[in-house]
Amino acid sequence: MRVTSSMYYESLYGNNNSKLNKKLFDVNKQIASGLKIQYASDDVATFTETMRLDNEITTLGQIKQSTESGYKISNQSDVILNDFEGSMNRIRTLLINAANDTNSNTSRDAIAAELRGLEKHLKNLSNTSINGQYLFSGSAVDIKPINDDGTYNGNDVAMNAFLGSNSQQQYNLTGADLFLGEEILVKREVTTNAVNSNLIAEYPILQGSADIGVSTRLTSNNTIRDLMGDTDNATIPANDHYFYIRGVKSDGTAFNQKIEMQDDDKIDELLTQIGNAYGNTPNLDLVNVSLNSSGQVVIEDKIKGSSKLDFHMVGAVDFSGVGAADVLSIDSLDGGETNFDLIVNPVVAPQLYVKEFVKSPYSSSVATISNIDGLLYDRTEFTKDGSKLSSNVSQIVRDTNAFATPSTKISEVADLSQGTAGTLDGTQLLLAGFDVNGNAFAPPVQIDFFNTANGGSTFSFDGGVTNYSIFDMNTTRSAVNADDMTYQQLMDVVNMALTGNIPATTATDGDYDQAISSSNFMGGTYLHYDGKIQFEDMLNKDTLASVSIYDSNSGTFTDLPATTDSSVLSFNSNNSLTVRDPKTDFFTTIDEMITAVENYKNYPDSTSGEMRNVGIQNAITMMDDLQDHVFRTHSTVGAQSNTLTDSLERTELLEISTMTLRSSVIDTDLAEASLELTQLTINYEAMLSTVGRVSQLSLVNYL
Repeated sequence: MRVTSSMYYESLYGNNNSKLNKKLFDVNKQIASGLKIQYASDDVATFTETMRLDNEITTLGQIKQSTESGYKISNQSDVILNDFEGSMNRIRTLLINAANDTNSNTSRDAIAAELRGLEKHLKNLSNTSINGQYLFSGSAVDIKPINDDGTYNGNDVAMNAFLGSNSQQQYNLTGADLFLGEEILVKREVTTNAVNSNLIAEYPILQGSADIGVSTRLTSNNTIRDLMGDTDNATIPANDHYFYIRGVKSDGTAFNQKIEMQDDDKIDELLTQIGNAYGNTPNLDLVNVSLNSSGQVVIEDKIKGSSKLDFHMVGAVDFSGVGAADVLSIDSLDGGETNFDLIVNPVVAPQLYVKEFVKSPYSSSVATISNIDGLLYDRTEFTKDGSKLSSNVSQIVRDTNAFATPSTKISEVADLSQGTAGTLDGTQLLLAGFDVNGNAFAPPVQIDFFNTANGGSTFSFDGGVTNYSIFDMNTTRSAVNADDMTYQQLMDVVNMALTGNIPATTATDGDYDQAISSSNFMGGTYLHYDGKIQFEDMLNKDTLASVSIYDSNSGTFTDLPATTDSSVLSFNSNNSLTVRDPKTDFFTTIDEMITAVENYKNYPDSTSGEMRNVGIQNAITMMDDLQDHVFRTHSTVGAQSNTLTDSLERTELLEISTMTLRSSVIDTDLAEASLELTQLTINYEAMLSTVGRVSQLSLVNYL
């Protein structure tokens, strides 16, 4: 075949022109856009790798933003807690100053005023917000966490920052942890609040001495005669003294114990007997029992992390010799005399002396309850404050030491060693008092726990003649099994009783539900955040209602040793005062400390001011525990901040590394592209030059 000039031209220019133009276009496009490719079709491998790296950069950006936001909250919490701890240090210093007996009441008033100012400052710090979001409200960031009365309004929900695949870090400190947290290493400690003096030293006339009496505090080396007083100095026959103790062990087991002592027995022996009631043995102590400098009994739990330990004691001696101090029911001591001045008064014949070790400002309008407040343990009425009735015993789950909630089964809290072992079947609670209309519960309302086999649980307003079923929530509803009854079901019954709403029939779930609904319009019974039952009258600013809820066998004793079952549950008690406890209630504790200074009390003293205040010395111990708790939560915040900082630095490094890698994959190397453009331009110009020469050939070349 003859090669023509046209074929040569086409081969030289046509093919190369299109290729060179495309390459020149691509290089110019890369230089203009800065990218190696514009579309996936340009280079599928490069496009795929770029998309993967873009996704990685986006993820890292989200992690960075989440981490930065979390760090701001965590870091600000850290700053606030620094101020928090500074204020707490100042409070502790002031408490130590106030404990000095050289202070006058005026000085203590000044200290109390500064303490109240610090308390207000702590509340302001607790309500710190950033951009309208409160730091210590949990996830409820739009709700102010601390009320003026110190109660907590937030929740216990942690908020987490996203740190990567399957990796999160909490960045907030909830108020539930800071203000209501729990320290499992703390051992609960309680104390009585009646000051005990050496009565023999105070009343020497009892022993026929003309000496002037001296008021001295009781010590553990004194005798029972010194504690209880003795109207004569005869030792044969010795007077019998009885001590009725009730309480709860650290495992939640309740007990009653009657202890018999004689004149010359030492107080130390009584303390040993009390320890034995808690389970102490010669080889193992479960509690420490001692006297403080005010002659008050102090009991320290040896088991860490339990909030169940409790104590109450009443002493009795019959100076008339008829044995009236030895009783089977604590109510039998109600006719005794608690004022020892009346015992030693020559005009009054020796009689039954009842010594109160724990006193509360509880009084009862119910005739069936003792007139001597110190005799009462768990039959006291709820405290009334305007429209509210409040209990003082937290409902605590035995196994977890957690506060009960409405859905908690009562059997998870109750002492199932009492009554029929292992079950609530047969247990009976009584409600004494008045409803919102001022109508007395006469007889007391009965709540009977029965297993399904025995017909299920019921309640009655007429002493068991008419029994209303307490319905469960199953599909086919029936009276709830004793061990399945929840606190909500118990509170429904309490609410119906206090509002005067009775179901129309005894065994219809519709009537039962209607009575609950009607009662909820008149009042509300609920569990407070600290596991205490409260009732609020919704119709009256100052409610006429009053209530005491207690086990039907409360206050019963037998001969030594005690075999009678104790209460399976307690709701409100004339119990010992709490000095230390694993559970924290920050602002309630702060208020109690300041009240001790305002009342000028170094130690608990039921004779003046707040009867149940722990005193300044104990307040210092409580402040130590609060500070330890805040230090631990602060360290948690510090650890969170450090983790977030490390994550942020790592994320920034990865982001730079990924962006560099992406740039190497997709971005144009301008130097390389410019060189390539130059080479392509030279090639293109060479091609055009060659084509130009070909186009200048004469006609002869085409012949």
